[in-house]
Amino acid sequence: MDDDFRTSFVRDPASLRHFPALVLNADYRPLSYYPLSLWPWQEAVKAAFLDRVQIVATYDECVHSPSTSIRIPSVVVLKDYVKPQKQVAFTRFNLFLRDEFCCQYCGAKGDLTFDHVIPRARGGITSWENVVAACSTCNLRKGSKSLRQSGMSLRRPPRQPGSEELRNTGRKFPPNHLHQSWMDYLYWDAELEA
Repeated sequence: MDDDFRTSFVRDPASLRHFPALVLNADYRPLSYYPLSLWPWQEAVKAAFLDRVQIVATYDECVHSPSTSIRIPSVVVLKDYVKPQKQVAFTRFNLFLRDEFCCQYCGAKGDLTFDHVIPRARGGITSWENVVAACSTCNLRKGSKSLRQSGMSLRRPPRQPGSEELRNTGRKFPPNHLHQSWMDYLYWDAELEA
């Protein structure tokens, strides 16, 4: 049986790739919610052996070396606190996250691009305060016209988000798979319903 496991693992190394570890900061909060801070199981095991993390939950499956056996970590906590960045990077992903992945003109989801509220052709700059998520239809309809000329309006005025605001927005978009052992750590600081 042991030989069977070893040969099947060698033939299919992807078989253990499906056990990501949730990475928590030293304060037991995820480093990020969206994308969720996950490490491959190999990184989690390596960090545990290097004494950089504490394992707080495991999967039922084990990995073996010639001299040891260890249950695969499902939740690890960093031993040293990583200070979150205060400035949010101006990226396409963060822009879509700020706008909750929906067009700021019509509210449609999917097939998003971004639009300059004051068009670049009219002196508009690429910044948090002038760029919004937009569906292709609305983006083409507005073109290089102003909001007034196009007859369109924004659902919310664009502004630079804070890192905590973006982190909280990210909590609304959990990944497709959440392991049961992660639940207490993902939502322990969520507001309770009365």
